[in-house]
Amino acid sequence: MILSIKYVTCGEFWSLFFAHFLTATCLTRYTTRKVWIGTIYQHDGFPLGGTHLYVTPTRHRSKYTRLLVQPRTNERQFTLKVYCFVKPLREVPVEKVIEHAGEYQISQGPTGVSRLRLVPGFLSQEEADWMFSKLLAELPWSQKTNFKQGSGRAYEEPRLTCWFGELPYTYSNSTLQPSSQWHPVLIQLREAVEQASGRSFNSLLCNLYRDGKDSIAWHSDSEASLGPEPVIASLSLGDTRCFSLRKQPGPEEDGDYTYVERVRIPLAHGTLLLMEGATQEDWQHQVAKEYHDRGPRINLTFRTIYPEPARAKQTQSHGRWGERR
Repeated sequence: MILSIKYVTCGEFWSLFFAHFLTATCLTRYTTRKVWIGTIYQHDGFPLGGTHLYVTPTRHRSKYTRLLVQPRTNERQFTLKVYCFVKPLREVPVEKVIEHAGEYQISQGPTGVSRLRLVPGFLSQEEADWMFSKLLAELPWSQKTNFKQGSGRAYEEPRLTCWFGELPYTYSNSTLQPSSQWHPVLIQLREAVEQASGRSFNSLLCNLYRDGKDSIAWHSDSEASLGPEPVIASLSLGDTRCFSLRKQPGPEEDGDYTYVERVRIPLAHGTLLLMEGATQEDWQHQVAKEYHDRGPRINLTFRTIYPEPARAKQTQSHGRWGERR
């Protein structure tokens, strides 16, 4: 389909070119192929060398490789023929937002069903306020040092953590040592979470996000020590932060997350979220940095830890789907 045939001078060339270029850029959202959008011709009909226009999309939809055309002279006129042979192939799925209490089946596949259970107001405002202030002041918060897979380069997590459980917990190539002295508030909360979820938990990873700059990168809680289909019970205290999930891309996507399903959940003060089934196998999650004022937030993630085989400690200490930065 010809979008435009126009005789232009060199001075008019760029405004027309960029108009058509933006049209083609929008269309390339739907494909991963290089798209030819036109050719510049001399007034007598012979194409000039090196004047084909292309747009090459990358995995990031907002970034494109641009091959621009330089007209050779200010005097000649050019014919701008812009063709588009690209049909929209796929649309980027709209991110789903979950805000209300309930059980949500977010996917089903060969590995099983991925489910979320959201319980806003699991703790009353008064309970949540009191527990937040106690845990913020009295837990042994520290900054964990992790090591990059392959390079071994050390880096500090952009948040504070502490660990409670009879067994050690290894992720991102460093280990949290056992700690059996649970704070009384944590014991109370574990009992309440177990009663609400119908599950039992023997361990707890506590995260403190001091402000909006603290975060945790995309990852899955899929260490061998968590066993198959682990259940993670996440209790939030303090300021609201957005908890995001994205589905693992299929093998045909070659690691490209552009077209995967996404879910976003604002986790407010006193909210309980359970991740169950194949969620850790089929999805990743993160708490991204935020560049506006955020107060401190405590996230308590109850889980069950099993003795980890020696080989698994060496091969899966960073988790199956990425390091937690």
